[in-house]
Amino acid sequence: VQLVESGGGLVQPGGSLRLSCAASGFAFSSVVMSWYRQAPGKERESVATISGVGGITNYVESVKGRFTISRDNTRNTVYLQMNSLKPEDTAVYYCHAERGVRFSYWGQGTQVTVSS
Repeated sequence: VQLVESGGGLVQPGGSLRLSCAASGFAFSSVVMSWYRQAPGKERESVATISGVGGITNYVESVKGRFTISRDNTRNTVYLQMNSLKPEDTAVYYCHAERGVRFSYWGQGTQVTVSS
């Protein structure tokens, strides 16, 4: 199983970034995919989740209306479109794949820094 994130970087407040997570080694379309983030000195938190079938999404309250999670099951990729970024969005963002309690994998993370 491999999860490889990309798309992080430095952006000014109010700007946008799109993160990608390319998955391999498992049946992607049957797995719940999520984006988590961890800021310095804080616990890792779930940002957005998308189901395998039907594409049902959930977001943490602080990103609703600004972030959009999506997936392309033909490309085995999950995305996180982040708009209207704020300094408090600065964190390492991780891709996570889950199916039940026995299938749980993390990517290596990608840094997002929002600063002027």
